[in-house]
Amino acid sequence: MIVLMLSSHGLRRPFLVLSLCLVALFLTSAGAAPAPASWRWPLDGPRDVITVFRAPSHDFGPGHRGVDLASSVGAAVRAPAHGVVAFRGTVVDRPLLTIDHGGGFVSTFEPMDSDLALGDAIVAGAEIGHVATGGHTPAGQLHVGVRWNGVYINPMALFGDAPRAVLLPCCQAITPADGRAGTSP
Repeated sequence: MIVLMLSSHGLRRPFLVLSLCLVALFLTSAGAAPAPASWRWPLDGPRDVITVFRAPSHDFGPGHRGVDLASSVGAAVRAPAHGVVAFRGTVVDRPLLTIDHGGGFVSTFEPMDSDLALGDAIVAGAEIGHVATGGHTPAGQLHVGVRWNGVYINPMALFGDAPRAVLLPCCQAITPADGRAGTSP
């Protein structure tokens, strides 16, 4: 009804353009996570995910709010992206470090010993600490969690250079004597 009233005054096109701009602005600020530059893998060496991300069904539900990566106690941990140290300390029984990357992205690493201090600026790829022991991960693993605007997301989505799954053929094509094509079991 508003569009009809505005169109009678010759304002339909400007109103439509303004409406589309407002919708685009809303979707940019409240929509899906912005695509940050690819994050760097936090450990040197092979990429071995021991426990995958499992989103909880609600805020306090069971799940695994990050990924556990194979490593060794004492291995260097590197910053996946630029940021600022938001927390360093011990929570329950595990040492951890949290980095605020801006844009609503926050990463946490545990168990990890670090000499960094609250407010220290971090450069992507810089050593931020060493894999420690404690917490829910067995010795020799590093838990990496990422939140975007307070909601846990799968960190693997941010590692742009992480290898992707490739489907390979499983069976050889066969053609029986009667000419019908199929696949071997």
